[in-house]
Amino acid sequence: MPELPEVETTLRGITPHISGKQITDIVVRQQKLRWPVPRNLRQLLKNQIIHSIKRRGKYLLFETPAGHVIIHLGMSGSLRIVASHLDPQKHDHVDFVFNKKILRFHDPRRFGSVLWTRKDPLQHKLLQKLGPEPLSKTFHGEYLHTLATAKKVNIKNFIMNSHVVVGVGNIYASESLFLSGIHPQRAAGRVSLSRYEVLANNIQKVLSAAIELGGTSLRDFVKEDGKPGYFANRLNVYNKKGEPCPICKTPIQVRVLGQRSSFFCSHCQH
Repeated sequence: MPELPEVETTLRGITPHISGKQITDIVVRQQKLRWPVPRNLRQLLKNQIIHSIKRRGKYLLFETPAGHVIIHLGMSGSLRIVASHLDPQKHDHVDFVFNKKILRFHDPRRFGSVLWTRKDPLQHKLLQKLGPEPLSKTFHGEYLHTLATAKKVNIKNFIMNSHVVVGVGNIYASESLFLSGIHPQRAAGRVSLSRYEVLANNIQKVLSAAIELGGTSLRDFVKEDGKPGYFANRLNVYNKKGEPCPICKTPIQVRVLGQRSSFFCSHCQH
């Protein structure tokens, strides 16, 4: 599933190609995504200019004079810049057509979304209750420690809750907890302030590194140019069941927490 670094990588990749450019046409081949694509999307967007592209959590926001397009990549979605003469492939559901290029939304599992709003997109029902951005100044150890007071939920599910902080998905939660020496099943309310400070710092380090390396290439994700990311080569524990811990050589274990596989070292994390 594309997580925050993959979405940020996509944002940085597509922005130079479409920011300030006029949309000459919209082609919707499949309306039935996670939520239906607006039937009048072509009428709304044809001849509109993309003023800016921003990210909020895992959502991309395209600003035009008439309103905002809100895009979520879902489980397997991607946005790619392709030449206008290239024919669509299976699962290429929506095209944003520009003069000589197309921004193509590809989503095999159809859990992504292409939505529209004339209002402030940050007040949209999908975005208005999101937690702070993990790379912002408002995200730090004290914030996490205060929010976690008396909470019995495990620490991994706590930091993966988008109402707590956005964009810390399964891969990056596992990696951040490993670097912080915190067991994923430890109760969030039983982690000290000092350990939360370390954890917040490691979340920022892991996400920043993943963004610089183009995201994590696992299963479906590719960048806007069709090439995979490379952060998968830097993973310490994720998807490494039975392999030796890079620190102590204890075999990496895996447990299912919140319906997600959680990878950790039983010796280094407590």
